Amino acid sequence: MSTTTIRLPEELKTRIARAAKRAGTTAHNFILNAVEEKTTQEERRSEFHDVADQRHADTVANGKAVPWLEMRRFLEDRLSGKPAKRPAARKLAR
Repeated sequence: MSTTTIRLPEELKTRIARAAKRAGTTAHNFILNAVEEKTTQEERRSEFHDVADQRHADTVANGKAVPWLEMRRFLEDRLSGKPAKRPAARKLAR
């Protein structure tokens, strides 16, 4: 495992120590968990954007989409347990 040095303002160092104590862990472990959590969050955000970009490219390429109101109705029906037929994609109005 490699070592990285970071300089923390005293006030932040104090806050971390207090938060770590409340969490029942060390300041070192608290910082490691925070870095891991933030890294995972950024990776998920990046994956989300990649999927969104690909879906947008697919929509532009085939010119088809499902209108939001139809999709929303479909999703609300599914959430409430009602039988719901998936709306069909159709050509976008230009």
